[in-house]
Amino acid sequence: MGKVALVTGGTRGIGKAISAALKADGYTVAANYGGNDEAANACAEELGIEVFKFDVADFAACKDGIGEIEAKLGPIEVLVNNAGIVRDATLHKMTPEKWSEVIRVDLDSVFNTSRQVIEGMRERGFGRIINISSINGQKGQMGQANYSAAKAGVIGFTKALAQEGARKGITVNAIAPGYIDTDMMSGVPEKVLESIIGTIPVGRLGKAEEIAHCVSFLADEKAGFVTGSVLTANGGQYIANG
Repeated sequence: MGKVALVTGGTRGIGKAISAALKADGYTVAANYGGNDEAANACAEELGIEVFKFDVADFAACKDGIGEIEAKLGPIEVLVNNAGIVRDATLHKMTPEKWSEVIRVDLDSVFNTSRQVIEGMRERGFGRIINISSINGQKGQMGQANYSAAKAGVIGFTKALAQEGARKGITVNAIAPGYIDTDMMSGVPEKVLESIIGTIPVGRLGKAEEIAHCVSFLADEKAGFVTGSVLTANGGQYIANG
């Protein structure tokens, strides 16, 4: 049995691609999901991985869920914080519920899961924490004050925790995807999609597998000198300093 990797939101979209890539890399993969049992079971059967249902926005649920994973599969050595939602609205129309839900799922979850694994990683002298941020956490996006704030917070969390874990063999990095061809993009009107693609220098949407390749690199033992970094994968749409 290989090292254990946990991917939150790991049964659909980018998360599923990450789960598949880590499984191919030899990891024992645990994929977390929040609600879609049918998709989760299909993913488990297709990829040959274990799936675990718990709410990443809830600290106690993360403690119980990760405890179950480690009891069944072994200590988690790679954590990929991928779970995320959007609840878009311009600020003058945004409800407190839309703000709080996105902050809890997209930002609080990164603390909730990382807190459960960090002590074990420190004791073992090895760990990989990879946080999925977003291009909109780097540049902001109209109608996404909640999402942009959460994803920018993920970057700040990453840089701080990287400093704490460095001498313990733990690397902490973020990936900031641009617009990726997933189910989330399928509902975008054609004309809007065309305008988005028109702003991407490579001339297309990204692929979930391309983000998964980034995760594979950062999770590898050979990437031990890379920590506190933000890997942008957006086709040149936004050139960030870090």
